[in-house]
Amino acid sequence: MNRKALKIGAMAVLCSMAVSAQTLLSPNKQLKMDFSIEKGRPTYTLQYKGKTVIAPSHLGIELKGESQRRDFNDLDEKNEGTPYSLMTGFCIADTACSTFDETWTPVWGEEASIRNHYNELAVTLRQKNTDREMVLRFRLFDDGLGFRYEFPQQKNLNYFVIKEECTQFAMTGDHTAYWIPGDYDTQEYDYTVSRLSEIRGLQAGAITENLSQTSFSPTGVQTALMLKTDDGLYINLHEAALINYACMHLNLDDEHMIFTSWLTPDSQGDKGYMQTPCHSPWRTVIVSDDARDILASRITLNLNDPCKIEDTSWIKPCKYVGVWWEMITGMGDWSYTWDFPSVQLGVTDYSKAKPHGRHSANTKNVKRYIDFAAENGFDAVLVEGWNIGWEDWFGNSKDYVFDFVTPYPDFNLEEIRDYAKSKGVKMIMHHETSASIRNYERHLDQAYQFMVDNGYPAVKSGYVGNIIPRGENHYSQWIVNHYQYAVEKAAQYKIMVNAHEAVRPTGICRTYPNLIGNESARGTEYQAFGGSKPYHVAILPFTRLIGGPMDYTPGIFEMDISKYNPNNHSHANTTIANQLALYVTMYSPLQMAADLPETYERFADAFQFIKDVAMEWEKSVYLEAEPAEYITIARKAKKTGEWFVGSVGGYNARVSEISFDFLDKGKKYEATVYSDTKETHYLTNPQKYEIRKIKVTSKSKLKQYVAPGGGYAISIKEI
Repeated sequence: MNRKALKIGAMAVLCSMAVSAQTLLSPNKQLKMDFSIEKGRPTYTLQYKGKTVIAPSHLGIELKGESQRRDFNDLDEKNEGTPYSLMTGFCIADTACSTFDETWTPVWGEEASIRNHYNELAVTLRQKNTDREMVLRFRLFDDGLGFRYEFPQQKNLNYFVIKEECTQFAMTGDHTAYWIPGDYDTQEYDYTVSRLSEIRGLQAGAITENLSQTSFSPTGVQTALMLKTDDGLYINLHEAALINYACMHLNLDDEHMIFTSWLTPDSQGDKGYMQTPCHSPWRTVIVSDDARDILASRITLNLNDPCKIEDTSWIKPCKYVGVWWEMITGMGDWSYTWDFPSVQLGVTDYSKAKPHGRHSANTKNVKRYIDFAAENGFDAVLVEGWNIGWEDWFGNSKDYVFDFVTPYPDFNLEEIRDYAKSKGVKMIMHHETSASIRNYERHLDQAYQFMVDNGYPAVKSGYVGNIIPRGENHYSQWIVNHYQYAVEKAAQYKIMVNAHEAVRPTGICRTYPNLIGNESARGTEYQAFGGSKPYHVAILPFTRLIGGPMDYTPGIFEMDISKYNPNNHSHANTTIANQLALYVTMYSPLQMAADLPETYERFADAFQFIKDVAMEWEKSVYLEAEPAEYITIARKAKKTGEWFVGSVGGYNARVSEISFDFLDKGKKYEATVYSDTKETHYLTNPQKYEIRKIKVTSKSKLKQYVAPGGGYAISIKEI
């Protein structure tokens, strides 16, 4: 690791200073951030190559009240202080500039090393009327800006309650936005592409049904928010290092085109309980005139703390299959019996129950998946529905819903454990919590120890439904802290975590790389719940994946869901070639082949790409990119040096044109191309594909047809 952090004596190198204004430049001088105090309010602007990205925008925190220091016997006094907000009345007390440049090695990721290079401005603000201080810390990278609020410990600011964070992102026009509705409980929405001015009119239609959802505004949207200006700038708004703080949404003033931060409230309506010294997460603005740069940005990771796990040898990328799609499509069920209208753990006797015959997580069926994994070189098998309690798990606001250690009568845990071990296959645990946080935490140590005892190295956790404690939201401060607690506790047991329905990631996987995946967006399961828009996978890398990898569960080869369940008439809006491409374009160290073994056997030649594609990358090259239209990425495998290319499209057919100049000069390669044909269409002919082999060098070029909703994938080996 090469690391250096330098204080700059000649401040002009980084920033110019006046009494009430500062200018900060990025290392390459293409980005400029101006900070000033306007009538007592902290204000910033951001420019890229001379174009305004963020117009003058105010910063500040609105307080609800404070817990004053009191004696125990002051019981007659209300626990409220003067809610003098941290929004105005400021002057600049001090400034400090520095530069930082390091190269660090991630445990896993899209490249073997990541450069972290920025110029920093820290502005200490003093509020005269209260004698309080607040620090605004700005870091300007070549690809964007990160900033946060810091609250030093001080006499007049110890405990305080956030009513709202009032961070503004003032847009310069009516940009095109790629957005999902703001919601305290779900991110599982299809994306809408529209002008900012159209969000209000489209919001109601964009809020589709979910098992838990709480919208808050007709102009509220979620981060990571992707934007495009009419003059060709790509802007991404998100946050990094969400720790002990509520998740941030954005609320649009569509008259003035100003986004303002909107934190997720708790059950009391409060948005943060803070104790100094403390700080907010980083607010991020990634910007470029090339969409590929948005995908390549590592700002989110760089703004997180370095890895806190000393020994990371047990953290390993994983390719897996699972008993999951059967239940998602309705072929099978998570539950074991219909005999019990309700279940009481420790009381209900499953040995006396009549099985309904639809329970997919049975010993015989699981062994079938283990055999398939072993025969095809997969690392692991995930099994959902193995543990008792699924008969009444959802919709009852049930506290003691699962114990995470007791299997159903037809799931022989020991037999399956030993069988998998004999085949060289790992088992992935499943912990659905039904959003009962208290129940999961009281069982967490026991559940993790159970995993260790039975050789389960990873767990998929889930938080479906309304949160218990009742009234809490999925993305409030307290619940965010729970997700973090589970990840840190898992690290103590050397367990990897793939959390579904949790808060969207913000780069914390750098600090705790045992967080190998999240769902936290509309995943493949929705292809069996009515389908997703064909351009969905050409937006997600610009939005959800900015914060970290997604367990998207690709690999669906049978698009007519009625073939699995005659009562389910959903259609997967994709093609086989598109599904193959996702293993490259949707980066994750955790990749599932989600379809059924028998379906893969029908398309064994296409399935070969899923078997071949690497999980650990040395280098990633972003070849083509335009949100909602297309993404083409080439990645070099760490261990073998082989290259893999994935390309996905949107609604429209197109011809992708790429160069192979990322290959080593002077070497010859054989490329296997898995592609759509001219007859392929995501609705009418999704299973039509062709496979061909071509010889390529670094001088070669390729023109490849991509069908509507389609794509292509390429594996490249040196010859």
